[in-house]
Amino acid sequence: MLLGCIADDLTGATDLAGGLVREGLRVDLAVGVPEGPLDRGMDAVVVALKSRSVPARSAVELSLRALDRLRAAGAERIYFKYASTFDSTAAGNIGPVTDALQAALGAGISTACPAFPANGRTVLEGHLWVDGGRLAESHMRHHPLNPMTESDLVLLLGAQATGPVGLVPRETVMQGPSAIRGALDALERRGARHAIVDAVDDADLRSIAAAVCDAALVTGGSALAAAIAAELRGRGAVEAVGASDGDPAAAPAPPGPLAAVVAGSCSAATLRQIDVFAVDHPVLRIDPRRAVADPALPAEAVAWAAARLRDGPVLIAASAEPSAVAAAAALGPDVGATLERVLAEIAAGLVDHGVGRLVVAGGETSGAVIAHLGVRRLRVGPEIEPGVPAVSTSDPVALRLALKSGNFGSDDFFEVALAALGSGTLAPRGPAWPPERGEGS
Repeated sequence: MLLGCIADDLTGATDLAGGLVREGLRVDLAVGVPEGPLDRGMDAVVVALKSRSVPARSAVELSLRALDRLRAAGAERIYFKYASTFDSTAAGNIGPVTDALQAALGAGISTACPAFPANGRTVLEGHLWVDGGRLAESHMRHHPLNPMTESDLVLLLGAQATGPVGLVPRETVMQGPSAIRGALDALERRGARHAIVDAVDDADLRSIAAAVCDAALVTGGSALAAAIAAELRGRGAVEAVGASDGDPAAAPAPPGPLAAVVAGSCSAATLRQIDVFAVDHPVLRIDPRRAVADPALPAEAVAWAAARLRDGPVLIAASAEPSAVAAAAALGPDVGATLERVLAEIAAGLVDHGVGRLVVAGGETSGAVIAHLGVRRLRVGPEIEPGVPAVSTSDPVALRLALKSGNFGSDDFFEVALAALGSGTLAPRGPAWPPERGEGS
């Protein structure tokens, strides 16, 4: 196994797996720590955890269990994937998990690069930029679980990790892989245990990938992992594969006749997508406060959808503006978990009514839905848009899905995704990746 990947949420895992599939790797995606042995015939295995916003101790324990499974299956390299917006707090979980993986592997300095230029995430002078503005000035400042009020990744990771954090600036990155490797080695000699690496375009990521491809542990967003896959392919380590029963991207489940969207993310991107979808389709907007207080709401929402599904796709959303989220949060510390449970029950009810194509918006929501459905393995197909592949499952239910990070996707993503999930080929949308230097920077 060329690459063993640990992702801290489900949408991040599908994002990562989609990028690896795009680069020609045979990829398996396990939901949760695998209970049995992993398939050694895969080029890569991605383990999707729900560890981004849990207590740091739990995140470390889950990640180490996943690491044990991957190493037992022969993984030669370990990649720890987190959000391209570095979602975390001063207590973790990126730093503690990286420290634990580093110690378990006996690894040297770890590289950290969440850049995803195709989706507007870049790192310059150690600062994370989102859609042209600093992270702390973006919509992530108001994230209900992990509000990001600092843009300097050296400071952010330094507050969580036990060892010193250094920086490899873009001036060095642009000099190529040898310069990057030399800078990392110099930082390690000076005592650094972690290094933020600048990247503003995909050419930067390719150079970083060439420099760190053989490291025991690399951390970052999905774009760097895809660049590492491309580097491995360029070295001849990846065999050409076609559609076959052994390829997890092959033979996706046949789509059912009905389609729906369930949204739990409160990101600005998802709120725009809901508004666009509502122009032509029925939308049920759930008040988060009522979702917490009324146990009858899931059944009512499913009944509302069942009366409309035969006429076309519907959307049920608990997404809300920051002020409404804050009002719901005042009801107690378990509001987020309750909302996830409610939306998961609604999604399961929709599937029971014949929905075979389902789009879920929000990492926490996606994880809750998949867990409630009892899905343990996903087949990964082509990307619909950057960071969001089509996925499917046949056990315990046949479904085609798009599991979308709240921050990802064009304004018309829901319509585009449902159309892609209904196509025979699951053809991806958008330009080929990677773009030439300068694009997406």
